[in-house]
Amino acid sequence: MLDKIEQVAQRFEAIDHQMADPAITADYEKLTALAQERSDIEPLVRTYRKHQSLSQELVEAREMVALEDDAEMVEMAQAEVKTLETKLEKLEDKMVRLLIPKDPRDKRNIFLEIRAGAGGDEAGIFAADLFRMYTRYAENHGFKVQLMDENSTGVGGYKEVIAAIKGDGAFSRLKFESGVHRVQRVPVTESQGRIHTSTVTVAVIPELDAVDVTLDENDLEIKAEFSAGPGGQHMQKNATAARVIHKPSGLMVKIQSERSLSQNKELAKAIIQARLQEMEEEKQNAELSADRKSQVGSGDRSEKIRTYNYPQSRVTDHRINYTSYNLQSVIDGDLHPFIEALTIADETAKLSALQES
Repeated sequence: MLDKIEQVAQRFEAIDHQMADPAITADYEKLTALAQERSDIEPLVRTYRKHQSLSQELVEAREMVALEDDAEMVEMAQAEVKTLETKLEKLEDKMVRLLIPKDPRDKRNIFLEIRAGAGGDEAGIFAADLFRMYTRYAENHGFKVQLMDENSTGVGGYKEVIAAIKGDGAFSRLKFESGVHRVQRVPVTESQGRIHTSTVTVAVIPELDAVDVTLDENDLEIKAEFSAGPGGQHMQKNATAARVIHKPSGLMVKIQSERSLSQNKELAKAIIQARLQEMEEEKQNAELSADRKSQVGSGDRSEKIRTYNYPQSRVTDHRINYTSYNLQSVIDGDLHPFIEALTIADETAKLSALQES
């Protein structure tokens, strides 16, 4: 591990030299790229240098224990050895975490898409429950939630609901939520008290910082519609909706949250671009995904990732075998225990792959 970090430290020094070169400082794009790379690895390099300094202090303290004749001085040196060993252990743990490759999409905003699956009206009601859960979680973390489109059912549920969640780190917190969520409970409409199982699909798509997929206007079919249905609390009821279809892929997005057709059209195009980018990334990473089927956050939407069992007040994430018996708290937006456990599992898997490489 230390050999790998030493290589990073050498790269850090090389970047410093490059950034002092007048030819580089005159090139804004190169300078910006180098500054970003330097910023990304600086925490690891600083921790490594501190580790080197303390390691030298530990060598000297151990030499004092071995060579000193004065009993009091030996005792002080032994205490210093223990202190330094503890500090070094903590620094090594920190370096391990800093060495794990970061997902460059972690800081991005997201598009959250929730769709009712099997289960009829009950699936739609659970879709509304999940949307409320994610909205509360997002708002509790200072994120802004913007309802973009909804297709409501007549019983207070959603066939489909799309929202934008904006805030630094939104994707890093919610990226493991993609997949099929299963609910087991007695529906309100069930007269005989039988437990039903329903499913809802959740998709978390990172917003593109820089558009990698270019949309050809000739590939788009754009229709203007008027907003319909009861709408959400913040919806513009009289807004002109835009339905945008990407003909080559068949992707369709309808947006009715903004006041003008042009604004709704641009939002719809942004979602289509994000979906196409996601499809391209999934295609490029198909072989890697096949090799790591158990990887947390693989995004396989056919997989039942979590079950919400109301009779037992139990929520179980099947990817990491993590269970909470405080279902109501989870539904009310307290997702932190799950997100923390999923993040740790993901880091552990990445670290294992790093050690094997």
